[in-house]
Amino acid sequence: MHLLRTLVLATLSSLAQASLQVVSGATWTASNHEHLQAHGAGVIKVDSTYYLIGEDKTNGSAFQNINCYSSPDLVQWTYVGALLSRTSSGDLGPNRVVERPKVLYNAQTSKYVLYMHIDSSNYGEAKVGVATGDTVCGQYTYVNSFQPLSHQSRDMGLFADDDGTGYLLSEDRQNGLRIMQLSDDYLSVASSTYLWSDSIEAPALLKLNGRYYMFGSKLTGWDPNDNVYSTSTSLTSGWSAWATFADAGSKTYTSQTNYVLPVGSNAAIYLGDRWHSSALMTSTYVWLPLTIDGTSVTMPNAESWVPDLSATSASASAAKPAENAYEAEAAAYGGQARDVSCSSCSGSTAAGYIGGPDLGTVTFSGVHSDATTRTTIRVRYVNGDSSPRYANVRVNGGSPQELAFLPSGSSVMSSTLHADLKEGDNEISFEGIDGGWGPDIDELIVPVS
Repeated sequence: MHLLRTLVLATLSSLAQASLQVVSGATWTASNHEHLQAHGAGVIKVDSTYYLIGEDKTNGSAFQNINCYSSPDLVQWTYVGALLSRTSSGDLGPNRVVERPKVLYNAQTSKYVLYMHIDSSNYGEAKVGVATGDTVCGQYTYVNSFQPLSHQSRDMGLFADDDGTGYLLSEDRQNGLRIMQLSDDYLSVASSTYLWSDSIEAPALLKLNGRYYMFGSKLTGWDPNDNVYSTSTSLTSGWSAWATFADAGSKTYTSQTNYVLPVGSNAAIYLGDRWHSSALMTSTYVWLPLTIDGTSVTMPNAESWVPDLSATSASASAAKPAENAYEAEAAAYGGQARDVSCSSCSGSTAAGYIGGPDLGTVTFSGVHSDATTRTTIRVRYVNGDSSPRYANVRVNGGSPQELAFLPSGSSVMSSTLHADLKEGDNEISFEGIDGGWGPDIDELIVPVS
């Protein structure tokens, strides 16, 4: 009876969070109240926790930190800390390039091994850097940098095969894209495994059901392109011609590959960066489920989707719940909040003057949910500033939850609110923080169940 009760509770818990969603291209607020700063990232799963490790672009392109976030569900992210931070000199010093960090665990040495692209500000060095850590999201010790097998290395990735053999994926601008086998301790490169002579960067390697899939991007700088994949049953030979996997002409839904994450027993998720080269800290993320069937890989677009982390089918996406939309101009205003004209908003009107010295607020009542659940609400907004705005959100009068809202220009963007709704009608209110201005709010998109 106790076991049955445990199973029932576990099932109810899973159902209660079944509408937590990934929202591609949105502001993604972590536990430190800031947009995720983990660009060019990789993911490593330790026990039941996912760790996202990527570049901090808060102050532009020069190296600042390699950040680590943790999550049980790939949706709600806790900022844990920096694995490496800027030093006074050397590879990690001022005005240095440190990109595309990836981590593998080495079972022989019981160390986490971090590889990254190391370069000068003019990209004249083209090296990899190596660091090690005792815990996945703790402080790492920088070891050294080098050109692997005396070849240039720019965009790079890591891959561990089923037998624990590690591989470096490396874009060599002079010769092409390489797969190179690492030493047993993963700290150096032992040999060359395969070379594509094609100009492909941003490599990410996946293995499913005995087949390898290499993903990558064409060389168009910060601008997106139609990313491609190649597949084989061997790392050393037999690779297919490169083919697109997203809708042709979509430029991979305005993104570039940074990692491909296997989930469940037969599925994977594409992790991409949507770069904003003029303001890199505002770059967002395009994460989408891949559909993989033998040699065929496809990736339909979706504004939001529910991750299925125990997937047994070819897709890592669960059924998305039905949704309701709630217009901000139909909500109740407080303070000096009022209607503002917004040509890109639904109804051409938004709720403006949220926060500020007059403490403007907007409160949505009658927000319906068919179940008591934790869910993801899309907050459609406009922020015409050049820096993020912030607002506190209260659900049913509870504690405030601070959300970040990236600059959007005159267009409408989404920010993600993960909230506990009760069955029936709910109240959601937005207010400023310490006299600062929140965004102009267009509407809320709320899952019904």
